[in-house]
Amino acid sequence: MYLCLVELSRFFAKYKKLAWVLLGLSILIVSLFYIALNPKKVLPVYQPAMVAPELVDERIQYIKKYHTIAPFSMTNQNGETITEKDYENSIYVADFFFTTCPSICPIMTKNMYALQEKLVNFPQVKLLSFSVTPEIDTVAQLKRYAIKNAVDDARWNLVTGKKKDIYELARKSYLVVKDDGDGGPYDMIHTENFVLVDSQKRIRGYYDGTQAAAMDTILKDIEILIGEK
Repeated sequence: MYLCLVELSRFFAKYKKLAWVLLGLSILIVSLFYIALNPKKVLPVYQPAMVAPELVDERIQYIKKYHTIAPFSMTNQNGETITEKDYENSIYVADFFFTTCPSICPIMTKNMYALQEKLVNFPQVKLLSFSVTPEIDTVAQLKRYAIKNAVDDARWNLVTGKKKDIYELARKSYLVVKDDGDGGPYDMIHTENFVLVDSQKRIRGYYDGTQAAAMDTILKDIEILIGEK
């Protein structure tokens, strides 16, 4: 028995280098199998052709690649001009609302506030809410709404502007509102959608802004986007 152990020890001493090589290869093979069986999650990049046609301007409904959020210039609750450059290299969540909405908007605002609080340690992630009734939502009105809903001015902009510009952003960039075709060329019916936009101005997710559970999903997807960098 003793001799067998001695011989075995001599064998391993002789082929020590080979043993380490084989061990390294084994670890590599196991790691590759693990990666193959557990691929890193990647969020889709949404294009107009992937979204319900009623939410998309008919001129871009069939676009299948290279869609990004167009440049914009709006005014926020503090009377400041907000453009796409304020969100440059940032991940952000956008929605469309109006301050006098009696139905889904209060719920959406509550959920956006929940995101604001949970993202406190992620300054690179911002929030953006466009008013669909700019004739009502003046700077003063937006400010009152911001104070009422504890909006953090450093992270979350409530913006107003020309109705035509807001309409075109909603229909041609964010792809989230319906054309009601009733009271004028730029009348729109906003949806409950929250839109996740990455640092390259691409749409990476749509979520039901009235559902608290959807906020957990957004937070997980934001982590994925942060990990992409």
